[in-house]
Amino acid sequence: MAPIGEKLREARLRQGLDIADVEERTKIRAKYLRALETEEWSLLPGHTFVKTFLRTYAEQVGIDAHMLVEEYRVGHEGEEETDVAPIASKPASRRDPRTRDRRRGSAQGPPGRGVVLALAAVAVVAFLLVLGLFGEDEPGDDQAATTATESRTTSTTGRRRRQTPRSRQTPKRVVMRVSPSVPTYACVDTGEGTDILFEGTLEGAQTFRNAQLVRINLGKRSVEVRVNGKPVEIADSPEPIGLEANRAGTEEIAEGARPCVS
Repeated sequence: MAPIGEKLREARLRQGLDIADVEERTKIRAKYLRALETEEWSLLPGHTFVKTFLRTYAEQVGIDAHMLVEEYRVGHEGEEETDVAPIASKPASRRDPRTRDRRRGSAQGPPGRGVVLALAAVAVVAFLLVLGLFGEDEPGDDQAATTATESRTTSTTGRRRRQTPRSRQTPKRVVMRVSPSVPTYACVDTGEGTDILFEGTLEGAQTFRNAQLVRINLGKRSVEVRVNGKPVEIADSPEPIGLEANRAGTEEIAEGARPCVS
């Protein structure tokens, strides 16, 4: 049985097509088409992409696509690492020392509490005795107390008003930071029909910025994505994922509309 790549190349030549013709018809980049024909699987972005490219190429040159994909699945799909993210142990939670100090202080109680309560009781008794011996308060005391209370209320209201948090504003640009757990294929642009900002394998954290929009196509989901500092929730799955982030939020992109595929 002829190898997969040889079958593709012979079928293409029988139809009088070159790589550029197949690239135009399938919208698959020429370097990926050559990698399929030479069976250089390491140059391709992952099992799911390989099977998609094989199916599209085979249908274009008149080969049984299902048979070709099954042949790849049996012979090559187990050679590379799986798409499941490694299980990491959950870091032990660190207790805030300030909370621990407050609990310790609450359990022990403030020092000299009995002495303070005794002094307060003596002061109250002394005040009542003085009030009974010397008669009623002088005129104007109630008014002064009321004025002082109103002053404190106004001051407190002012402080509360100043402490009210400002309403959150829409970010002025989009900042996407991608941190892969394992080397991951990625393709990034700023919208359909725009130039590619990045295409290749991400081996470490990288940040992409644009005034309006950032789109990314990821071969694996074992990544942490933050947009304008906020984490993006990514469901576990062996399938690739596409994300579109604008200044209002982030959403997934359908498979046929992702960068470097459409």
